[in-house]
Amino acid sequence: MALLFACTLIAVAVYLVGEVVTQPSRERQSLLRRAATYGRRRAKPEEELLRFRERVLAPAIGRLASLALRINPRTTVELISHRLLVAGMSRSLTPTAFLAGKAGFALAGIVVGLGVGAVFAGPSGALLFAVPWGAAGFAVPGLIVSARTRRRREEIRAQLPDALDLLAVSVEAGLAFDGGVAKLIEHMEGPLPEELSLTLNEMRIGQTRHDALKHLAERAAAPEVATFCRAIIQADQLGISLGRILKVQAADTRLRRQAAAEERAMKAPIKMLFPTVAFIFPAMFLVILGPAFLNLSKLF
Repeated sequence: MALLFACTLIAVAVYLVGEVVTQPSRERQSLLRRAATYGRRRAKPEEELLRFRERVLAPAIGRLASLALRINPRTTVELISHRLLVAGMSRSLTPTAFLAGKAGFALAGIVVGLGVGAVFAGPSGALLFAVPWGAAGFAVPGLIVSARTRRRREEIRAQLPDALDLLAVSVEAGLAFDGGVAKLIEHMEGPLPEELSLTLNEMRIGQTRHDALKHLAERAAAPEVATFCRAIIQADQLGISLGRILKVQAADTRLRRQAAAEERAMKAPIKMLFPTVAFIFPAMFLVILGPAFLNLSKLF
C-alpha cells in the first residue's frame, strides 16, 4: 500500500515538472497558431447549422417532396397548404416538409417491410411485405393531419356558442364588432380565438370584413362557423342589429351541439356491440360452459 502511494506521488510530481518545463514551448506554439489564423473569420455554430440546412437538408426535403408528388400526381402544393391551414398546422409545417414526410415514411415503411418479409417469408416474399408497408407509411402523415383537423373542428364547435354569447353581450354593451372580437380574444383560449385573432388582424391591415370572414369560414371548415360568417355579412349588408343576430346564432349553435351530442350517445351502444361480441362474450361462454364441457368429457 505504501509502495502504491509512493508511486502515485512520484507520477504526480513527474507530471507537474513536465507541465512547468514545457509551458514556454506550449505558449510559443499557441502564439504561432493564433498568428497563422489571424484575420480568418470563424463560423458561428448557428451559421454552421444554417449552412448544413442549406447544403443538405433543404435539397433532401425538396427531392423527397418531388418524389411524393410523382407517387400521387393528383396532390398539389396548394391542396396540401389548404389541408394544413384547416388543421391549424400551417404555422409549424410547410407543404414541402409535409410531402417530404410522406415520402420519408413511405421509404421507411418499404425498408421495414423488406426486413420483416425477409425474416418471415424469405427473400422471395420480401416484396409482398414491402409494398403494403410502404403504402401505410405514405398514408400515415395524411391520417395524422385528418385526425388533427377533426379534433380542431370539434373544439371550434364546442367553443362557438360561448364565444357568440360573449360577442353578443359585448356588442349590446356598445362595442363595435371589432371591439367585441378583441374582447373575446382576451377572455378565451383555443383554436376559435386564434382564428378570430387572425381575422381581426386581417381587418386591421385593410381587408374588408366580408373577405376576412370568408377566410375565417375557409380556415375553420365547420358548418356552424360558415353560418355565423354568412349571418354577419348579411347583417352588414342589410343593416340588421348585430346583437340580435348573434343571440340567434348562439342559440342555434347550442341546439346543434346538443343534437350532435345526442346523436353520438345513440351511436354508442351500436359501437359497443362489436367489442362486446368479440371480447366479452367468448370469455363469458368459457367461464359458464367450461365446467360443463369438462364434466361431459369425464362422462364420455
